[in-house]
Amino acid sequence: MSSSPDKLVYMANQIGKFFQSQGRDRAVQGISEHIWKFWDPRMRKQIFAHLDAGGAGLDPDVRDALQKLKQA
Repeated sequence: MSSSPDKLVYMANQIGKFFQSQGRDRAVQGISEHIWKFWDPRMRKQIFAHLDAGGAGLDPDVRDALQKLKQA
């Protein structure tokens, strides 16, 4: 299950848009929980590598959620 970074960024940002109406703190928590629960570990590894390379295209809440998830 290999996805391009662009596809993963799109998917992560779509998740972020879903949680956006809940306010920043709840959105960041919701995004990180969703990615942890539903993304394959290989997908998480790829999006973390993209984040480490600068995270181009990631919305701010998504970027924060991925940082939080990566540190967990």
